[in-house]
Amino acid sequence: FEMADYRVAQESFEKMRLVAPSRTAGLEVYSTNLWHLKEEVALCYLAQQAVEMDKRSPEAWCVIGNCFSLQKEHDVAIKFFQRALQLDPNFTYAYTLSGHEYVSNEDFEKAVACYRHAIRTDSRHYNAWYGLGTIYYRQEKYELAEYHFRRALAINSRSSVLYCYLGMVLHESRKYEVALKMLQYATELEPANPQAKFQRANVLRTMECYEAALEELMSVRDSAPREASVHFLMGKICKQLGRRDEAMIHFTTALDLDPKDSNMIKLSIDKLDSSDIDEEDDL
Repeated sequence: FEMADYRVAQESFEKMRLVAPSRTAGLEVYSTNLWHLKEEVALCYLAQQAVEMDKRSPEAWCVIGNCFSLQKEHDVAIKFFQRALQLDPNFTYAYTLSGHEYVSNEDFEKAVACYRHAIRTDSRHYNAWYGLGTIYYRQEKYELAEYHFRRALAINSRSSVLYCYLGMVLHESRKYEVALKMLQYATELEPANPQAKFQRANVLRTMECYEAALEELMSVRDSAPREASVHFLMGKICKQLGRRDEAMIHFTTALDLDPKDSNMIKLSIDKLDSSDIDEEDDL
């Protein structure tokens, strides 16, 4: 689970349920695993079972909260996580899950309060350090973001996601070589993670290493062929290399895959013959 291998984790959780069907400890993590897998039916069934087993356990209410979170009912999910905290004010995970829901609602002030409360109850709860890092990254407070991602990595050094986010922060801080190193760690930990390679391509493009950036993107395209942002970035890099025809192919592919961003893509197509780079325009 901590390595984001959710299918394998699901098998282990299912074995746990067979061995100890009345055990509630760990169900909150199992429900988060199902949330990542978008297993809505399995998650709803687990919520029903958890309440039947022990409706006074904080784990049960966290499972229900995750069920509503998956349905994007964030306010309802928060109420259930708060119910878990009423039952056990020191249940660290419920604070973090509440923080995630507040982030989804873009209520960053309350999210920060939840994550900080989680850290006060358990200073080694890396998820809360990660949560704070993501907020500071979105707020462009890159030094704070770097600090919190490094604190999270000091606790969970096997997380590809954490290394990926740290690499993204270092990229924004113009620490390009270190950013590439962190993103390489992310890829080594989870070779199937396309996001790490995509972010490496972004860094390489900033460094004007266009051929190397394209090589990374081709690998990402092979694993995620229907990701419009990959084709869009490939088109921009081909334009920078003067490969107009290839750029047009990538832009039109991106347009086919993601019509909702058609205005931005069409603008890039219209500017194919111009010399401007459009650095800030990304899908």
